[in-house]
This record gives sequence, structure tokens and C-alpha cells, in this order.
Amino acid sequence: MTADAARTELRSIADSLQHYVEILKEGGLGGLPRTLHMSSPQAHPQARPQPPSPAEDRPIASPADIDGQALDSLAALRDAIGDCRRCKLCEHRTQIVFGVGDPHAELVFIGEGPGADEDLRGEPFVGRAGQLLTEIITKGMKMRREEVYIANVVKCRPPHNRNPETDEIAACEPFLRKQIELIQPRIIVALGAFAAQTLLQTKTPISRLRGVWHTYQDTKLMPTLHPAYLLRNPRDKRLVWQDIKAVLREMGRL
Repeated sequence: MTADAARTELRSIADSLQHYVEILKEGGLGGLPRTLHMSSPQAHPQARPQPPSPAEDRPIASPADIDGQALDSLAALRDAIGDCRRCKLCEHRTQIVFGVGDPHAELVFIGEGPGADEDLRGEPFVGRAGQLLTEIITKGMKMRREEVYIANVVKCRPPHNRNPETDEIAACEPFLRKQIELIQPRIIVALGAFAAQTLLQTKTPISRLRGVWHTYQDTKLMPTLHPAYLLRNPRDKRLVWQDIKAVLREMGRL
């Protein structure tokens, strides 16, 4: 082989290697691997990698997922929920905030969703709003927090404390419905517009819902203002006290 022919052959090999490196870079690699399999890049083109979809590993949310199971206790329900991946809230939460209190409580409080403190503790209503709710229960109603049951519409914290979205509610609603079915309370108190509107399937403002008895699956429901709202508007505590007195009268405690 002449020198010119050798140089031409080397240039051809170099061009092929450069082309192969460009294909590898498009596939997300920074350079040549330590071991090269000498095959034609044209014969084995490198496919661009696709990021995995979080939804691919997530079970499809369905009421039958929980409602179809023979669950006889809140503990069994919590076990059935497991490390829930039924909606996108799982991607940002610290832990599931299931609920707390007497599993056979006469009175159930339902809020919107966990906040930052609740996400860390794994217990609903433990932040500033939760402290106010505890005062309503202990000082206003003369009951212990352990005597009631407290839960939320969704069990995982929405990012930045935003309102839960439609698909997130749909994924979590069977859990809440089953909780209430297992507890069989006499009364539900819906805390705030979001909880009341979700439970009652309405867009009616909380200002018109509160103070009036409603029904959720044969259980009497009283909407009232959320404790977080009262922290910003303490003058409206008197409205909540009116609602709580109606609850106490219904329970025969007033």
C-alpha cells in the first residue's frame, strides 16, 4: 500500500469514528466508551434515550381498588393503601397522612389536605391551624382530641399547599369514603370551603354553606370555616362558635 493510500484509509477510519462519536453524544453519552465494539454505526444507530414516565409505575386509581376489598378496620384500610402511588402527590410528599383519633368516634373533622407540619409528623392538623382546632375541641367543646377523628380529603401534601386537583381527589376519595364508612360517625364537620365543597359536590361558597346542616352519605354534615382562615380573620371565630354550638346541640352536649 502506498503512503497516499494509507493516508486515505486513515482519514476514512477517522471520519467513521468522528461520526460514531457524534451519534453517541446525541444518545446522551459524553464520549467513547472504554471498550468499542467495532460495528458499523449505520447498521446499529443509537436511539435517543427517553425519560421514564412516572405514571408507568403508578396503579390506576379506582374506587374498586379499595371499595372491593373486605376491610373491617382503619388499620386494615391503612395497610391496603400501602405506599400509595395512585396520584402525582406521591412524588413530593414526605409521608402519607392517614388520619388520627378514635376509630369509632361520634364526631369526625375533615380538612383539605396536609400542610408542611403534617407532612413531617404524619398527623393531620398539628401546625398553627391544628393548634386552634385542638382549642376548639378541648376548650370550646369540652372534649379531648382523642375522642374525635381527624382526617383530610387527600392524604398527601399538595406542593406549596395548593388546592388538590381533580385527579388527586378522585384517587384519594375512596379512602376517605371508606374511613367514614368504618368509623360510622353521627356528625362530620367539614373544615373550610374546599373540604365542604368536595364532600357535598358543590361550588356553593362556604359563606352560604356554613351553619346549615347537610348530608354526606346518610351522615349529618356541618360546614364551617377553616382554622387557618380564623388565624387570618380572628373576628370570624364567632361564626365558627355558632356552628360548633349547633354540633354540640345535635350531640346532646349543649
